[in-house]
Amino acid sequence: MISKETFTKIFLQQKDRSIDPANVKLHLFKWWQSHRSKDIGGLRLSEHGFEFLTRELELQCYEIPFTEPIDLSPQTIIFFDRTMDSPYYLTNQSITVFSERKSFELMLFSDDIRKYGLIKAMNKQSSQNDKIDENSVDNDS
Repeated sequence: MISKETFTKIFLQQKDRSIDPANVKLHLFKWWQSHRSKDIGGLRLSEHGFEFLTRELELQCYEIPFTEPIDLSPQTIIFFDRTMDSPYYLTNQSITVFSERKSFELMLFSDDIRKYGLIKAMNKQSSQNDKIDENSVDNDS
């Protein structure tokens, strides 16, 4: 997964802007909702970041409307933070992504985002169980 610092540098370079540490730090705070440093997640765009990607870089984006407004509770925000592997813009009416594949995946569940979360959680648990099973087979040998 690409970190938001790497995305920030790529976006700056696309507009021939400096990628010195001070400029990258400035844009990390301007373009991203989460200001915590972490290797995975945290790719929720601020309004300023969304505007930069769509208006200045003219990146293709895909808006997936929710059938009903969702509550942007901390749990909802954390869920998206952990499951989205590319930049996204979230409102209580829709989620906008820049990956066609992710847009298709989200479109399948736009009527019930909880179902999407459940499927993601089940797939993650299954993956973890498979790793545990592989480790126990290795240890039995």
